[in-house]
Amino acid sequence: MALNAAANLAERVLPQYPTTTTSGTNPANDPQTLADPSGATMRALVWEGVNKVRVETVPKPRVVDEDDVVIAITGTTVCGSDLHLLHGALLEMRKGDILGHEFCGKVESLGPKAEKTLKKGQRVVISFQIACGECYYCQRKLSSQCLCTNKSAVEKKLYGHHTAGMFGYAGVTGGYAGGQAEYVRVPHASVNCLPIPDDVPDEKALYLSDVMPTSYHCVVDTGVKEGDIVGIWGAGPIGLFAAKWALMKGASRIIFIDTKERLIIAKKKIPQAELLDFQVHTDVPARIEELTKGRGVEAGDAPGLDVALECAAGEYAKSLVHKAQMALGLETDTPELLNECIKSCKSLEGRVGVTGIYAGLTNGFAVGPAMERGIRLIFNGQAPVHKYWHELLELLQRGEIDPVELIVSHRVDLEDTPKVYELMEKRQGGIIKIFVQTKFSADPAPATPPLRPLH
Repeated sequence: MALNAAANLAERVLPQYPTTTTSGTNPANDPQTLADPSGATMRALVWEGVNKVRVETVPKPRVVDEDDVVIAITGTTVCGSDLHLLHGALLEMRKGDILGHEFCGKVESLGPKAEKTLKKGQRVVISFQIACGECYYCQRKLSSQCLCTNKSAVEKKLYGHHTAGMFGYAGVTGGYAGGQAEYVRVPHASVNCLPIPDDVPDEKALYLSDVMPTSYHCVVDTGVKEGDIVGIWGAGPIGLFAAKWALMKGASRIIFIDTKERLIIAKKKIPQAELLDFQVHTDVPARIEELTKGRGVEAGDAPGLDVALECAAGEYAKSLVHKAQMALGLETDTPELLNECIKSCKSLEGRVGVTGIYAGLTNGFAVGPAMERGIRLIFNGQAPVHKYWHELLELLQRGEIDPVELIVSHRVDLEDTPKVYELMEKRQGGIIKIFVQTKFSADPAPATPPLRPLH
């Protein structure tokens, strides 16, 4: 939290970057600008401090800029990366921040520019990143790197360039209120809202906001091709989807690296996958070599992975050394998973794709093995949602991919969202991915999980 406090102080001192939109992590922080003038309120999940979230009553947002819409949320969820926020691992977290970056809903009110492309009552899913639609990157559909929607001076100093603003994801990504709420204000709505066809229920459309394009971008950007052996670190929703996309690209083998509990679930979802429990096989690269040694000299091939996909994050330290460094603020991320990926790949031909969150700085990174063996490190970055939206929507409509079947394990009410965080943190309750309903949600679509309490 010392790093977070320092970042918040720096943000007040450094000159903010100019943006094309108005931001705010909770309408209560600036009611004259952000809150509905009627005084209407809503329920929303807010960050209260490290490992503390709760649902509170806060002001309903209003249309501020001409291309804004306010969405009545009909479906939202909790992402594994939201746990980084829960822990205070992202910079510029402040008490009262409304969390949540994956959501869909119905247009409730519109600014004059948004009225040209959207209409009241229309069902839409929203990109987790906020793109302006006009800058260098947005014109190329690389929406996650928008130049105009993130004012954070800290991010500019830390990364050298800005990434796009993001919903519900700390001040370092622009400071926008998130969608684990009954309403959300969507800036630049004409480019950040994707209309949902009538034949796609919310329970499927919701995951176009992040998990589907993020996992797809990881596989495509890393260049998974026919015949590849692919190792996937992290058997959560991103990892499961990455496995599905990799198989669709022709991968010959999938090896999941995770804990026993998550691997059991992964095997049910991806029956052909091989499993590596890192708590049993603590030397992961050595175990990967054993699993692929049939590709040795006699086979005219080399052991190791063709592709390693890091779908976990840099937050989860294994060794006492890195746990101590992170606790003392000497690094924000551990390199241990990256080092395993590097050492598990084939020399000169191996590729490491990194889609797990890495927020700042790390120590002890295996730069020597990466350089000497010619491992290609591909940091996928935040996925450019707009680049893949329409392609993935078509796959949903054709039934070639089904997020409900693959990842959706529970349906809960917004009021139970803090319990979701608790269970996901403890890896309990059999949670893969949640569909969170609000008072605006329709009844569960056929073949989707019913509403049920969490235990």
